[in-house]
Amino acid sequence: MIEARHIEALKGITGEKGLLTGSDMAAYETGARYDKGRAAFVARPASTAETSAVVSYCVRNGIALVPQSGNTGLVSGSTPDDSGLQGILSLDRLTAPFALDLVNRSVKAGAGLRLSDLNGRLEESGLFFPIDLGADPRLGGMIATNTGGSRFLRYGDVRRNTLGLTVVLADEAGTVLDLSSDLRKNNTGIDWKQLFIGTTGAFGIITECVLNLEPAPKQSATALLVPASPEAVATLLVAMEDALGSYLSAFEGMSGNAVRAALDHVPSLRNPFQGGVVPDFVILAEISRSTSPREGEQPLDAVLEEVLAAIWEQEGAPLTDAFVGPPHEIWALRHALSEGVKHSGRLIAFDLSFRRGDIMPFLAHMKAEMPDHFEDVTICDFGHIGDGGVHFNLVVAKDDPRLADPDFEADLRAWVFTVAVEGFGGSFSAEHGIGRKNQVFYDQYTPEKIRALAAGLKTITSPGPLGTMTF
Repeated sequence: MIEARHIEALKGITGEKGLLTGSDMAAYETGARYDKGRAAFVARPASTAETSAVVSYCVRNGIALVPQSGNTGLVSGSTPDDSGLQGILSLDRLTAPFALDLVNRSVKAGAGLRLSDLNGRLEESGLFFPIDLGADPRLGGMIATNTGGSRFLRYGDVRRNTLGLTVVLADEAGTVLDLSSDLRKNNTGIDWKQLFIGTTGAFGIITECVLNLEPAPKQSATALLVPASPEAVATLLVAMEDALGSYLSAFEGMSGNAVRAALDHVPSLRNPFQGGVVPDFVILAEISRSTSPREGEQPLDAVLEEVLAAIWEQEGAPLTDAFVGPPHEIWALRHALSEGVKHSGRLIAFDLSFRRGDIMPFLAHMKAEMPDHFEDVTICDFGHIGDGGVHFNLVVAKDDPRLADPDFEADLRAWVFTVAVEGFGGSFSAEHGIGRKNQVFYDQYTPEKIRALAAGLKTITSPGPLGTMTF
């Protein structure tokens, strides 16, 4: 553990409630997916100035910091290691400012504000931050991992919706970079904020952000679609995009295993399938408008039904069944998948991305090959077919003796990533960042020149020990 004088000095910067030690740190030391470490302290600065002072002190005294936002990540990117020598810098008190600009359709907010709190405050204005996630992260972590979510197809990812940032660098001065422009067009030089989006906090700690907002949907319609075959999924996606254009806001894939896990775990969910028989694969499709209904305008339910009927009548139709239902019920099923899968056994999760046409071939390949490589491992995949992302979840029985062998998960991860990256040209991290779990694969798949460039940028921006990633 670090010396007591350091604890007292940091407490002098943040105040008593801004620095945690001992058992008060437990929630910060434990990640969302089984990872757990030992922290030297948890610093909880309440402003950019306090963040700068904490970072400056730690860099000058050789104390490593792990930035932590909502701690909802899945790759051990926000929790300390087991040494007890790393401090956690939590964003949870960085909830100010909150400055809404209705005309510019933007908001300046603290990086510690949760997504639900942000959209709750925005509700009265008719605007929202259009990144839909199953978890409830804080804004800083969303930016640091460039999250996408279920409506990427319509609104894009966090990168597309970030206008500006305020960042504290891990150098001896705790340098504050004001990159908080709220301009949508500014071509006067390098767009420096991009250096801190999607790079997991390695180059600096985000304390404030300026975000693009969108008009909240005022009309929506949803359906559960059963494709004729795995190969028909891509055909169905293209057909719906051709027919619906920008109305199509979500096209989510859900495996039968994942749906059954959700239905088993959440008794309040209604099973919408005929006879209660869950198909092998289901698509959740959503269309939406941000305008109020106009007189004589066709309701979106009717629009969706009409489009699906036309697709159904095509020769070799890619669709065998469809259920148009209330959005809140259909999205409740989608949002229950993560918890359902997690409670069905020991979960080994992957966040992968592919060219859109390669998702279903990858899933078919893994379904066929898994029993030969790792028997008694259940695939419970779901994800964002519309943007090429898939949450490739593998479930192992909690009493499986292989779980006691650390090589088992390591070998399983290596096999999945080899197939995904080398076999299908995919990414081993779609939107969860690197973290300790993915470090070895970053080292393996990142070209040496790119790694050297990243290491050089780290030396220039934040030479102090910051984050869990190494270059």
